[in-house]
Amino acid sequence: MGFAKYFLTFLLGLVALSSCSDTSLQKYLVEKQDDDKFVKMDIAASLLQGKNSNFTQEEKDILSTIKKVNVVAYPIKENDTADFEKERNELKSILDQDQYKELTRIKSNDWNATLKYTGEEDAIDEVIVFASDNNRGFAVFRLLGKNMRPDQMLKLMKSAENGDLDLSKLEGFGKIFKD
Repeated sequence: MGFAKYFLTFLLGLVALSSCSDTSLQKYLVEKQDDDKFVKMDIAASLLQGKNSNFTQEEKDILSTIKKVNVVAYPIKENDTADFEKERNELKSILDQDQYKELTRIKSNDWNATLKYTGEEDAIDEVIVFASDNNRGFAVFRLLGKNMRPDQMLKLMKSAENGDLDLSKLEGFGKIFKD
């Protein structure tokens, strides 16, 4: 009886420890909601439709797979690079978990961006863009939906080029990182 009790306690402890080490992006973003060092914005997909949008039925169907856009940014202020490095490394370790599948990486002299997703290739539930600049900070753009497909997202981006998709709500984030 005593051995079983200790074994069960040990087993429950292992389960608790293993679940704590696997932090999700959602949990990280929720924890940062009240942190003044971060700039945050949530946008409902319905707000992405421009005033003069001329969506085809196919584009409306694609847009209906998107539920929400979360944006969280950490601009470097007053050379607080130690906190920046800590937060960036924490985010990198979260996004390096197996559940986040990489689509592509983009690198330039000043910044890096990684595009990842969760779900299946033909039924994406979440698209994540993690962009980082050593001098300005980082930002995470998280597109939440259900059964999104990469080919559909490309069509939607063409709608943005035509002015049908209203991305003006995201313009403020670009200004945060300007010199």
